[in-house]
Amino acid sequence: MAGRREKLRRVGIIPEYRGFTPDGLASGDAIEMTVDELEVLRLCDLEGLNQQTVAQHMGIARATVAAICSRAHRKVANALVNGRALSIEGGNIAYSPITTTTAAWPAKEVGTMRVATTYDNGNIFMHFGRSEQFKIYDIQDGKVLNEQVVGTGGTGHGALAGLLANGGVDTLICGGIGGGAINALAQAGITVYAGAQGSCDACVEALIAGTLAQTGEATCGCHGHDHEHGESCSCHGHHDHDGQEGCSCH
Repeated sequence: MAGRREKLRRVGIIPEYRGFTPDGLASGDAIEMTVDELEVLRLCDLEGLNQQTVAQHMGIARATVAAICSRAHRKVANALVNGRALSIEGGNIAYSPITTTTAAWPAKEVGTMRVATTYDNGNIFMHFGRSEQFKIYDIQDGKVLNEQVVGTGGTGHGALAGLLANGGVDTLICGGIGGGAINALAQAGITVYAGAQGSCDACVEALIAGTLAQTGEATCGCHGHDHEHGESCSCHGHHDHDGQEGCSCH
C-alpha cells in the first residue's frame, strides 16, 4: 500500500537569499534547508506568530509546524556553531503570495521605458527585499516624461518581482539584492542594475547616458570610497575592478 502523500505547505515569499556561508572555509557538506522550513522560521521567529496561526497560514497541522520549526532550528544552529554552509531549496510547497493593499500604479504609455529604483528619501534604498517604496520613471527618447514615488503596500522579498512586473517595470536600479530575487526578476523580463548607491535621480540620468554599470552582483565595485546619504550616484563610466566590470568612482 502506497504511503500517504505529504500535504503541500503554503509559503508567502520566494526566498531572496538562497545560500549562506561562514567566514572562511566551510566545514563539511552544506546543510540543506527547505523553503517551507524557512517559511516557518520567518513566521514564528521573525513575524512572532504562534504555531497555531502559522499552521493556518501554511495549511498544515500545528504539530507539523512544531516539527518543522524544531528541525529548522537545529539546522541553523548546526550551521552557526559548526561553520557549515546553508543552502535553501526545495520542499513540498505551494506558493501563496502575501496579499497587499497597494494602489494601482500609474498606467505606462506606449513606447516608453519604465525604470524603478528602490527609494529612501531621494536615495537608493540598499536592501531590495525590504523596500517600502520605489521611484518610477517613464522614459522616452532619452528624456524622463513622468516620475512618481509609489508604495509596495507591505509586499516583500520574492513577491516584489511580481509587483514590479505588474507595474510595467522594464528596468530596476537597486543596492543589495539576493540571487533568488535576481532570478525572479529575470524571469519577469526585468533588467537589473544592482550595487547602485546615492541619488535615485542621478542613477537614472547615468542609465539614460549609458554610463550606469550593469552587474548581476549585489555589491558595487566602488572600492575605497565612502558614499554619504545625499551624495549623487557615482556609477559613471565602465572600468575593470579585479577583472570584473564595475562602476567607476571619480
